[in-house]
Amino acid sequence: MLSVNDHSRDSAGLSYVYPVVSRRAGGVSVGINLNVNNACNWACIYCQVPGLTRGGPPPVDLAQLERELRAFLQQATARDFLARNAPVQARRLMDVAFSGNGEPTSSDEFAAAVALVETVLRDFALLDQLKVRLITNGSLLHRASVREGIARIGAMNGEVWFKVDRASTEGIARVNRIRLTPARIRKTLIDCAELAPTWVQTCYFAIDGAEASEDEQLAYLAFIDAVKQKIKGVHLYGLARLSLQAGAERLGKLPQESLQRFARRVSALRVEVVLNP
Repeated sequence: MLSVNDHSRDSAGLSYVYPVVSRRAGGVSVGINLNVNNACNWACIYCQVPGLTRGGPPPVDLAQLERELRAFLQQATARDFLARNAPVQARRLMDVAFSGNGEPTSSDEFAAAVALVETVLRDFALLDQLKVRLITNGSLLHRASVREGIARIGAMNGEVWFKVDRASTEGIARVNRIRLTPARIRKTLIDCAELAPTWVQTCYFAIDGAEASEDEQLAYLAFIDAVKQKIKGVHLYGLARLSLQAGAERLGKLPQESLQRFARRVSALRVEVVLNP
C-alpha cells in the first residue's frame, strides 16, 4: 500500500516511473525518475535516497520511459490500481512529477522527457487534468536545454517546486552540502519563475534537537520577501521519512507548533504558504 512514509522508486516494478502518495500534491503523484543511478549534484542532509552519490545520470532510454508511462497510466485510469494500492483519501491522480533519485535537470534528456510526457498526457486526454511538475534545486538553469524544458512545463500550465531550505551561505552548506550564495540561488529562482509558475519548497526540521536559529530564520524571511512578487508561494514541510545520509541521526521532526509558527512568519510577508507537517 502506497503511503507518505514510503516513496520507493520501484513500487510499480518500473525503471523510470513510480507512483507515490504525496502530501504536498494531495493524492497520488506519478513520479519520473531520470536519475536511476542515485546520483545528484547536491547531497542534502535529509535526503532519503539510498546510496546517494555525487554526479549525474546515465542516458535515459526515452522509448522505455514512454512505454512505462503509457502502461502505468493505462493501469491507473482503466483498472483498479488506485483502489488496490492507495489509501481511500488519496485515490486520485494529481500530477506527473519530475523528481526521482537526483536532480532531474541534470539529465541530458530532460527537455525531451518533458516533451514526451506532454505527448503521452495529451494522448490520454489528461493534459488538462494532471499538473506536470518539476521538483528541482535550480542549479542548472544556465543550460539552454533546462530552460527549454521548464518553459514547456510553463506552457502546459505546469509548475516548478524550487528547493530553498536555508538562505545563508552557512545554512546552505550545512543542509544542502553545497557552496552557493543566497544571491546566486535568488537569481536562478527568479530566472525559473519567468519560465514557469514557481513555488519555493522548504524542508524545515531540527538539527541536534534545535530549530533553525533566529538569524537563519530572518535570513530566510528576507530571501522570501525579496522574491515574493515572482513566486506563487511557499511549500513548507517537515520530515516524513528517515534520511539515509551520513548525519541522519542528528535530524528530527519539529513540533507542529514550531512549523506553524514559522509558517505564520512567512505568511506575514503576504506570501501564500502551504504547510505539510
